[in-house]
Amino acid sequence: MTQTPPEFLELKGINIALRKRAGANPGIVWLGGYCSDMLGSKANFLDEWATEHGRAFLRHDYSGHGESGGEFRDGTISLWLEQSLAVFRQFSSGPQIVVGSSMGGWIALRLLAELQRLGEGGRIAGLVLIAPAPDFTSELVEPKLTNDQRRQIADRGYMEEPSDYSDQPYIYTRALLEDGKDNQVLKGVIQTDCPVHILQGMQDEDVPYSHAMKLVDHLPVDDVTITLVRDGDHRLSRPQDLELLGRTVSSMADNIKTIPSIQ
Repeated sequence: MTQTPPEFLELKGINIALRKRAGANPGIVWLGGYCSDMLGSKANFLDEWATEHGRAFLRHDYSGHGESGGEFRDGTISLWLEQSLAVFRQFSSGPQIVVGSSMGGWIALRLLAELQRLGEGGRIAGLVLIAPAPDFTSELVEPKLTNDQRRQIADRGYMEEPSDYSDQPYIYTRALLEDGKDNQVLKGVIQTDCPVHILQGMQDEDVPYSHAMKLVDHLPVDDVTITLVRDGDHRLSRPQDLELLGRTVSSMADNIKTIPSIQ
């Protein structure tokens, strides 16, 4: 599918790139992962799915990612959440199913909490979380830091490690790690007031499936489903994985009352 040029929303001097597709509600909102962008295979698959099913679809790149401006090293969960909230409120209307991948799962949970705080929690009609990584800075990154990496963060404010998904290394800054503590969600009951479906690969070496199970423990009062893919990795981007994603989103959308969207 040929990609249309992105639109841009300027926030605090940073141009946030986004793409939106008009259609029926509940629409789909995509939140990508750390160091990923809105032109990845899962996001493009959902764009095609939305076209086929006549659903609205919205996606964007966080600052320092993809086609957005800003420096990656300046990014924090709070900053990327602020950008996601602004894009969601300005470029979608009515109920939406938010699909969050990896870090995007964390952003999705924080987005819902912020919308609830604003009295708009009903805007999120469902959550589909793919290999969700809530609190990954404190739960998954910091416990594995070597003494040398801790010295790097203390001395220069960041550390690097090789990435399996890019030629560029992952960069973790002191600001990201400290800000992550202010955005923790795995510290009590997470009240979503909407269905949640988690898709998790059991061969995921980046976000182990035990982390997804821990998240489920914090969602005890909600309609929560978890699908474990025995041979699935962190990407969950194989044809069969994308088919599973499509079935999951379709099922959730079909069980939510469709309201015509004006976008």
